[in-house]
Amino acid sequence: MMRIGIIGGSGYVGSELLRLLLMHPQVEVTMVTSRQSAGEFIFNIHPNLRGLTQLKFVPQDMDELQKNCDLVFTATPHGGSVNLVPKLLEAGLKVIDMSADFRLKNPSDYDLYYGWSHAHPEMLKEAVYGLPELHREEIKQANLVACPGCMATSAILGLAPIIKDGLVENNKIIVDLKVGSSGGGSKATLASHHPERSGGVRPYQVVGHRHTAEVEQELTALSDEPVKIGFTPHAVNMVRGILSTIHVFPKQPLTNKDLWKALRGMYGTEPFIRLVKYQKGPYQLPDPKITLGTNFCDIGFEIDERVNRLLIFSAIDNMVKGAAGQGVQCLNLLMDIDETTGIKSTGFHPM
Repeated sequence: MMRIGIIGGSGYVGSELLRLLLMHPQVEVTMVTSRQSAGEFIFNIHPNLRGLTQLKFVPQDMDELQKNCDLVFTATPHGGSVNLVPKLLEAGLKVIDMSADFRLKNPSDYDLYYGWSHAHPEMLKEAVYGLPELHREEIKQANLVACPGCMATSAILGLAPIIKDGLVENNKIIVDLKVGSSGGGSKATLASHHPERSGGVRPYQVVGHRHTAEVEQELTALSDEPVKIGFTPHAVNMVRGILSTIHVFPKQPLTNKDLWKALRGMYGTEPFIRLVKYQKGPYQLPDPKITLGTNFCDIGFEIDERVNRLLIFSAIDNMVKGAAGQGVQCLNLLMDIDETTGIKSTGFHPM
């Protein structure tokens, strides 16, 4: 039984980690830290966990973490893990970092996209990017896993097969995302305040979004030439979910058979990728509503022959496959157990 600690457990990602880990048959959650909520029962902050645990939030204490945990999830805001993770590793703990602090391999990308210089650039090579579909074997051997951003997850999984097979122009890629409000975290801002967000579709960070760096990093690694993307998210009136509508332009005319070959060639045995392209019913292409509460990424496509355009659709629950579920999937790989353990479930319908 692996002993698990969660640092920063009072936010939305911490809540979802707890929901999954408390029901996981091969781990025990032993410590959950929170500066603001120390001393509070976890279920007072996360009411959906009532009846599942009597744990309380505790202050962060390195000695206690070292004594009581084998692995720690760091669910801190961006910039909050960069100096903490080295101490955890030095204490002999494995770490799955849910922040952006170790996702990027090029230290200068932190200056460009996050506005701060990385304090431990030497550790960026050690960190394994926590996307199992691309880095499964590396994750199994890792001491530090850096889980991807939610929007990056959706975009990378949608694009990876066609980039790997060299089917499209690498410098003409547009990723248009519709994102639920939980992606902004549990601390409200004016932009996330319900009366401001409800009923609208609001573009934000329309150029230079920070997830651009991880998408380009991971896709370039699959290709013979650099990948450049345009990346624009939109805040929409839903709590969970991401739908990426991706516009790419084939190097030569493609058929449905070509696309099925690429997708099945890469994802044919993947436990959390579903290929969605049907001729009947209201859900002919991916819809984030159908992924809610699950660790699935649904991927579909449509060919627009008239303008030589390929549309790819990628839908996830941003809190599960885009965050906590993917973290637990990485945990399972580190533990060398079935990677679906504790996270293979269907969503709800109707929802």
